[in-house]
Amino acid sequence: MVVLGAGVMGAWTAHWLRRHGLDVTIVDQYSPASSLATSGDETRVTRSAHGADEVYPRWQRTSQAQWRLLEEEAHASLLVPTGVLWFAHREDGFEAESLATLTRLGIPAQRLETDEMDRHWPQIAGDGITWALYEPEAGVLMSRRAMLALVDRFLRDGGRLERARVVSPDGTDGAGGRLARLTTQGGSELRADAFVLAAGPWLAGLLPSVLDGQLSVTRQELVYFATPPGDDRFDGGSVPTWADYDAAYYGLPSIEGRGFKVAPDWPGPIVEPDRLERRLSDERVAAARRLLSARFPALADQPVSEGRVCQYESTPDTHFIIDRHPEWDNVWVVGGGSGHGFKHGPVIGEYVAAQVLGDLPMIERIDPGDGRFRLGPREAKLGLRTSGLAPSD
Repeated sequence: MVVLGAGVMGAWTAHWLRRHGLDVTIVDQYSPASSLATSGDETRVTRSAHGADEVYPRWQRTSQAQWRLLEEEAHASLLVPTGVLWFAHREDGFEAESLATLTRLGIPAQRLETDEMDRHWPQIAGDGITWALYEPEAGVLMSRRAMLALVDRFLRDGGRLERARVVSPDGTDGAGGRLARLTTQGGSELRADAFVLAAGPWLAGLLPSVLDGQLSVTRQELVYFATPPGDDRFDGGSVPTWADYDAAYYGLPSIEGRGFKVAPDWPGPIVEPDRLERRLSDERVAAARRLLSARFPALADQPVSEGRVCQYESTPDTHFIIDRHPEWDNVWVVGGGSGHGFKHGPVIGEYVAAQVLGDLPMIERIDPGDGRFRLGPREAKLGLRTSGLAPSD
């Protein structure tokens, strides 16, 4: 069994397949947790709010429990319980739908009026906010550390990891409805009974005819601001992770001294991941600073401490791609993780593994039942952003 891609989707798939006794090799062009990969950066948000959708909140809760188990096994801090605070600008919309859904599912969530928010976190300016949705059990995954722990567990379980660049397969690689091999850029062959292609932002280039128009790769920028000297009001434990769906921003408190993270959350330009210059733009820094001026004024004049440039790989409707290849019945295509796939990684991996194994009870337990992950044309949903703040992500 070959899993192409050591990102969160590929690594969790490989983990579950290995736990079921399969001989599994992960092949990736970089080392695990590379800053160039789809699972780069130090942190990722994990939260249950997904508007009216009930599938993703359930997935997130199951996945969060699996991240906790990995944390215990690795003896490392992987999940920081900051809580997540959503700024609502009107009574209806994403936050109201999310609160109703989470309440129905029994997932902890609270409506906070602006005066309550001010009492809890006076460092947040409430101008323009009507109310706030608070998820007390949501928080931050230490993504780089978590990926290293996950791949290390996979290797200790007897899995293998190879570093190689794989070229796009063609008709010479497969016949009779099955793929026989993948070929590396160096000319080596990777042969297996089955393949999972989870190559993140490189997936579209690997399968151009299959994914034509279904996956776009965009530039995204994350800006970290230094917190004021001697001031812990913007550290984890003092202020929650936050999201402003209508304004298209989200951010994290300073964790382990890295700085206050602000992410302007609208799609950047289409990029080629191999040629992406990973330097912050003045435009996104200025946008992040405008957000600070309006919502966290004590940070408005603080210097940028560091920044990250990454890429999202997004489908038009923001749902993942998890499906069998249309021509090769021993190949599964897994992608479209964007910025929201990380938190769901454990369930995505289990779902893919169940399909590879033909475990129908497991598939039925996890599958949404609406075909949202199928390959094929998808209708773009206006107003949805690609990062995972969209209500149907």
